[in-house]
Amino acid sequence: MRHILLTFSIFALPFAANAASLNVLPEDPIQGDPIMITVVPGPASSTASAPKLKVKSISFDGKPLGLVSYKNIPTAFYGFDINKKPGVSKISARLSDGSIIQKQILIGERKKAEVAFTIPAKLGGNTATSETKLATTLHDENASLLGLRTGVKAFWTERFDFPVADPIVTDPYGYIRQTGATSITHKGTDFRAPEGTPVMAANRGVVRLVQETRNYGKTIVVDHGLGIMTFYMHLSKISVTEGELVKKGQIIALSGQTGYAEHPHLHLTVRIDRVSVDPMVFYSFFR
Repeated sequence: MRHILLTFSIFALPFAANAASLNVLPEDPIQGDPIMITVVPGPASSTASAPKLKVKSISFDGKPLGLVSYKNIPTAFYGFDINKKPGVSKISARLSDGSIIQKQILIGERKKAEVAFTIPAKLGGNTATSETKLATTLHDENASLLGLRTGVKAFWTERFDFPVADPIVTDPYGYIRQTGATSITHKGTDFRAPEGTPVMAANRGVVRLVQETRNYGKTIVVDHGLGIMTFYMHLSKISVTEGELVKKGQIIALSGQTGYAEHPHLHLTVRIDRVSVDPMVFYSFFR
Protein backbone atom coordinates (compact mmCIF):
# COMPACT_ATOMS: atom_id res chain seq x y z
CA MET A 1 0.00 0.00 0.00
CA ARG A 2 1.32 3.39 -0.94
CA HIS A 3 1.69 5.93 1.87
CA ILE A 4 2.32 9.37 0.39
CA LEU A 5 1.47 12.10 2.86
CA LEU A 6 1.66 15.82 2.19
CA THR A 7 2.67 18.46 4.67
CA PHE A 8 0.72 21.68 4.95
CA SER A 9 3.26 23.71 6.88
CA ILE A 10 3.07 27.47 6.51
CA PHE A 11 6.27 29.30 5.66
CA ALA A 12 6.68 32.97 6.46
CA LEU A 13 8.30 35.49 4.15
CA PRO A 14 8.23 39.29 4.55
CA PHE A 15 6.70 40.41 1.27
CA ALA A 16 3.68 42.07 -0.20
CA ALA A 17 1.50 39.81 -2.33
CA ASN A 18 1.99 41.89 -5.46
CA ALA A 19 5.75 41.68 -4.97
CA ALA A 20 5.95 37.88 -4.74
CA SER A 21 6.81 35.67 -7.68
CA LEU A 22 7.28 32.02 -8.52
CA ASN A 23 10.72 30.87 -9.61
CA VAL A 24 11.04 27.54 -11.43
CA LEU A 25 14.24 25.64 -12.25
CA PRO A 26 15.10 24.55 -14.84
CA GLU A 27 13.43 27.31 -16.82
CA ASP A 28 12.85 25.04 -19.83
CA PRO A 29 12.13 21.56 -18.40
CA ILE A 30 11.79 18.49 -20.59
CA GLN A 31 10.32 15.04 -20.10
CA GLY A 32 12.02 13.28 -17.18
CA ASP A 33 13.20 16.48 -15.50
CA PRO A 34 12.53 17.43 -11.91
CA ILE A 35 11.67 21.04 -11.17
CA MET A 36 12.34 23.10 -8.06
CA ILE A 37 9.70 25.72 -7.29
CA THR A 38 10.39 28.63 -4.94
CA VAL A 39 8.36 31.63 -3.84
CA VAL A 40 10.57 34.70 -3.82
CA PRO A 41 9.89 38.28 -2.71
CA GLY A 42 10.28 41.21 -5.07
CA PRO A 43 11.83 44.66 -4.47
CA ALA A 44 8.80 45.84 -2.50
CA SER A 45 9.65 43.39 0.29
CA SER A 46 12.51 45.62 1.42
CA THR A 47 10.15 48.31 2.67
CA ALA A 48 9.45 48.43 6.40
CA SER A 49 5.71 48.53 5.76
CA ALA A 50 5.66 45.31 3.74
CA PRO A 51 3.31 42.83 5.47
CA LYS A 52 4.74 39.50 6.57
CA LEU A 53 2.68 37.16 4.46
CA LYS A 54 3.03 33.40 4.49
CA VAL A 55 3.09 30.73 1.81
CA LYS A 56 0.25 28.37 2.67
CA SER A 57 0.49 25.98 -0.28
CA ILE A 58 2.01 25.31 -3.69
CA SER A 59 0.25 23.21 -6.31
CA PHE A 60 1.05 21.85 -9.77
CA ASP A 61 -1.92 21.59 -12.13
CA GLY A 62 -4.12 21.57 -9.04
CA LYS A 63 -2.14 18.88 -7.21
CA PRO A 64 -0.86 20.01 -3.77
CA LEU A 65 2.91 19.66 -3.33
CA GLY A 66 4.88 19.16 -0.14
CA LEU A 67 6.65 22.25 1.18
CA VAL A 68 10.12 22.47 2.67
CA SER A 69 12.09 25.49 3.82
CA TYR A 70 15.44 25.35 1.99
CA LYS A 71 17.79 28.24 2.70
CA ASN A 72 14.82 29.88 4.44
CA ILE A 73 12.84 29.95 1.19
CA PRO A 74 9.53 28.07 0.72
CA THR A 75 10.39 25.32 -1.77
CA ALA A 76 8.56 22.50 -3.52
CA PHE A 77 9.63 19.81 -5.99
CA TYR A 78 7.83 18.07 -8.82
CA GLY A 79 8.93 15.39 -11.26
CA PHE A 80 7.87 14.93 -14.88
CA ASP A 81 7.50 11.36 -16.04
CA ILE A 82 9.81 10.62 -18.95
CA ASN A 83 6.76 9.73 -21.05
CA LYS A 84 4.64 12.73 -20.04
CA LYS A 85 3.06 14.43 -23.01
CA PRO A 86 4.80 17.77 -23.71
CA GLY A 87 2.66 20.83 -23.13
CA VAL A 88 1.77 23.67 -20.78
CA SER A 89 1.20 23.27 -17.04
CA LYS A 90 0.29 25.74 -14.30
CA ILE A 91 1.92 26.27 -10.92
CA SER A 92 0.06 28.14 -8.17
CA ALA A 93 1.04 29.39 -4.73
CA ARG A 94 -1.54 30.49 -2.17
CA LEU A 95 -0.55 33.14 0.36
CA SER A 96 -1.91 33.75 3.84
CA ASP A 97 -3.91 36.81 2.74
CA GLY A 98 -5.84 34.65 0.29
CA SER A 99 -4.03 35.90 -2.80
CA ILE A 100 -2.74 33.45 -5.41
CA ILE A 101 0.31 33.83 -7.62
CA GLN A 102 0.64 31.67 -10.71
CA LYS A 103 3.09 30.73 -13.42
CA GLN A 104 2.79 28.68 -16.59
CA ILE A 105 5.62 26.47 -17.79
CA LEU A 106 6.15 24.56 -21.02
CA ILE A 107 7.38 20.96 -20.79
CA GLY A 108 9.48 20.02 -23.80
CA GLU A 109 10.26 16.71 -25.45
CA ARG A 110 13.31 14.63 -24.52
CA LYS A 111 15.27 13.06 -27.36
CA LYS A 112 15.91 9.43 -26.42
CA ALA A 113 18.88 7.68 -27.99
CA GLU A 114 18.75 3.91 -28.46
CA VAL A 115 21.72 1.72 -27.58
CA ALA A 116 21.99 -2.03 -28.16
CA PHE A 117 22.56 -3.97 -24.94
CA THR A 118 23.37 -7.58 -24.17
CA ILE A 119 22.23 -9.77 -21.30
CA PRO A 120 25.10 -10.81 -19.01
CA ALA A 121 26.03 -14.49 -18.99
CA LYS A 122 25.15 -14.68 -15.29
CA LEU A 123 21.54 -13.88 -16.25
CA GLY A 124 21.43 -16.39 -19.10
CA GLY A 125 23.05 -14.51 -21.97
CA ASN A 126 21.38 -13.38 -25.18
CA THR A 127 18.65 -15.99 -25.56
CA ALA A 128 14.92 -15.67 -26.12
CA THR A 129 14.30 -17.30 -22.74
CA SER A 130 16.60 -14.86 -20.96
CA GLU A 131 14.99 -11.90 -22.71
CA THR A 132 11.51 -13.01 -21.66
CA LYS A 133 12.65 -13.53 -18.09
CA LEU A 134 14.33 -10.12 -18.07
CA ALA A 135 11.11 -8.40 -19.12
CA THR A 136 8.88 -10.22 -16.64
CA THR A 137 11.21 -9.91 -13.65
CA LEU A 138 11.88 -6.23 -14.32
CA HIS A 139 8.14 -5.59 -14.34
CA ASP A 140 7.75 -7.34 -10.99
CA GLU A 141 10.77 -5.62 -9.44
CA ASN A 142 9.60 -2.18 -10.53
CA ALA A 143 6.12 -2.85 -9.13
CA SER A 144 7.63 -3.79 -5.76
CA LEU A 145 9.34 -0.40 -5.53
CA LEU A 146 6.20 1.71 -5.98
CA GLY A 147 4.51 1.26 -2.61
CA LEU A 148 7.23 2.58 -0.33
CA ARG A 149 6.23 4.85 2.54
CA THR A 150 7.45 8.45 2.61
CA GLY A 151 7.70 10.90 5.49
CA VAL A 152 5.14 13.68 6.02
CA LYS A 153 7.98 16.19 6.41
CA ALA A 154 11.42 16.59 4.89
CA PHE A 155 14.14 14.82 6.88
CA TRP A 156 16.77 17.15 5.43
CA THR A 157 17.66 20.83 5.62
CA GLU A 158 21.00 20.87 3.79
CA ARG A 159 21.79 20.37 0.11
CA PHE A 160 21.95 16.92 -1.52
CA ASP A 161 25.45 15.58 -2.15
CA PHE A 162 26.63 12.95 -4.63
CA PRO A 163 26.75 9.35 -3.34
CA VAL A 164 30.38 8.78 -4.40
CA ALA A 165 33.43 10.90 -3.67
CA ASP A 166 34.43 11.39 -7.31
CA PRO A 167 31.14 11.59 -9.27
CA ILE A 168 32.01 10.68 -12.86
CA VAL A 169 28.96 9.76 -14.96
CA THR A 170 29.38 6.66 -17.10
CA ASP A 171 25.76 6.26 -18.24
CA PRO A 172 23.25 9.13 -18.26
CA TYR A 173 19.54 9.18 -17.56
CA GLY A 174 16.92 8.85 -20.25
CA TYR A 175 18.29 6.75 -23.09
CA ILE A 176 16.80 3.43 -24.24
CA ARG A 177 18.63 0.15 -23.81
CA GLN A 178 17.51 -2.15 -26.61
CA THR A 179 17.87 -5.80 -25.58
CA GLY A 180 16.56 -7.83 -28.47
CA ALA A 181 12.88 -6.91 -28.75
CA THR A 182 12.82 -5.51 -25.21
CA SER A 183 13.23 -1.76 -24.69
CA ILE A 184 14.40 -0.60 -21.26
CA THR A 185 14.57 3.11 -20.49
CA HIS A 186 17.51 3.96 -18.23
CA LYS A 187 15.77 5.87 -15.44
CA GLY A 188 18.83 6.73 -13.40
CA THR A 189 22.47 7.78 -13.61
CA ASP A 190 25.43 5.41 -13.45
CA PHE A 191 28.59 6.60 -11.70
CA ARG A 192 32.07 5.18 -12.06
CA ALA A 193 32.68 3.12 -8.92
CA PRO A 194 35.23 0.30 -8.84
CA GLU A 195 34.27 -2.72 -6.75
CA GLY A 196 34.14 -1.79 -3.07
CA THR A 197 33.85 2.00 -3.50
CA PRO A 198 32.10 3.57 -0.46
CA VAL A 199 28.53 4.62 -1.27
CA MET A 200 27.15 7.49 0.81
CA ALA A 201 23.63 8.63 1.60
CA ALA A 202 22.81 11.63 -0.59
CA ASN A 203 21.09 13.35 2.33
CA ARG A 204 19.52 12.68 5.70
CA GLY A 205 16.69 10.19 5.50
CA VAL A 206 15.16 6.89 6.55
CA VAL A 207 16.09 3.56 4.94
CA ARG A 208 12.81 2.22 3.58
CA LEU A 209 14.07 -0.83 1.72
CA VAL A 210 17.02 -3.20 1.71
CA GLN A 211 16.76 -6.07 -0.75
CA GLU A 212 18.47 -8.09 -3.48
CA THR A 213 16.71 -8.81 -6.75
CA ARG A 214 17.66 -10.55 -9.98
CA ASN A 215 18.11 -7.40 -12.07
CA TYR A 216 18.82 -4.55 -9.64
CA GLY A 217 21.02 -6.63 -7.40
CA LYS A 218 21.64 -5.48 -3.84
CA THR A 219 19.59 -2.31 -3.41
CA ILE A 220 18.98 0.39 -0.79
CA VAL A 221 16.16 2.95 -0.88
CA VAL A 222 16.44 6.05 1.31
CA ASP A 223 13.37 8.20 1.91
CA HIS A 224 14.14 11.91 2.37
CA GLY A 225 10.52 12.84 3.03
CA LEU A 226 7.79 14.50 0.97
CA GLY A 227 8.07 11.82 -1.72
CA ILE A 228 11.77 12.38 -2.49
CA MET A 229 13.71 9.10 -2.52
CA THR A 230 17.14 7.92 -3.64
CA PHE A 231 17.82 4.37 -4.86
CA TYR A 232 21.31 2.80 -4.79
CA MET A 233 21.70 -0.34 -6.92
CA HIS A 234 24.10 -3.15 -7.92
CA LEU A 235 25.84 -2.94 -4.53
CA SER A 236 28.32 -5.53 -3.25
CA LYS A 237 27.78 -4.94 0.47
CA ILE A 238 25.04 -3.22 2.46
CA SER A 239 25.75 -1.60 5.83
CA VAL A 240 22.30 -0.36 6.91
CA THR A 241 18.95 -1.86 7.86
CA GLU A 242 15.36 -0.96 7.07
CA GLY A 243 13.99 1.77 9.34
CA GLU A 244 17.42 3.19 10.12
CA LEU A 245 17.84 6.98 10.11
CA VAL A 246 20.95 7.83 8.12
CA LYS A 247 22.92 11.06 7.96
CA LYS A 248 24.02 12.85 4.82
CA GLY A 249 27.38 11.43 3.75
CA GLN A 250 27.06 8.31 5.90
CA ILE A 251 28.53 5.22 4.23
CA ILE A 252 25.59 2.92 3.62
CA ALA A 253 27.11 0.39 1.22
CA LEU A 254 29.95 -0.59 -1.09
CA SER A 255 29.60 -0.54 -4.87
CA GLY A 256 29.55 -3.70 -6.94
CA GLN A 257 28.05 -5.42 -9.96
CA THR A 258 25.21 -7.51 -8.56
CA GLY A 259 22.16 -8.01 -10.74
CA TYR A 260 21.96 -6.83 -14.37
CA ALA A 261 25.44 -5.29 -14.46
CA GLU A 262 28.45 -6.25 -16.55
CA HIS A 263 30.98 -4.22 -14.57
CA PRO A 264 31.18 -2.53 -11.16
CA HIS A 265 29.42 0.83 -10.91
CA LEU A 266 26.78 2.64 -8.87
CA HIS A 267 23.32 3.16 -10.32
CA LEU A 268 21.48 6.05 -8.65
CA THR A 269 17.78 6.69 -9.15
CA VAL A 270 16.04 9.80 -7.79
CA ARG A 271 12.28 9.69 -7.44
CA ILE A 272 9.83 12.46 -6.65
CA ASP A 273 6.42 11.10 -5.70
CA ARG A 274 7.01 7.78 -7.49
CA VAL A 275 8.40 9.42 -10.67
CA SER A 276 12.01 8.66 -11.63
CA VAL A 277 13.69 11.89 -12.70
CA ASP A 278 17.08 12.91 -14.08
CA PRO A 279 19.45 12.83 -11.06
CA MET A 280 21.90 15.31 -12.58
CA VAL A 281 19.18 17.93 -13.04
CA PHE A 282 18.07 17.31 -9.46
CA TYR A 283 21.63 17.82 -8.19
CA SER A 284 21.94 21.05 -10.18
CA PHE A 285 19.46 22.63 -7.75
CA PHE A 286 21.98 22.27 -4.93
CA ARG A 287 25.25 23.26 -6.56
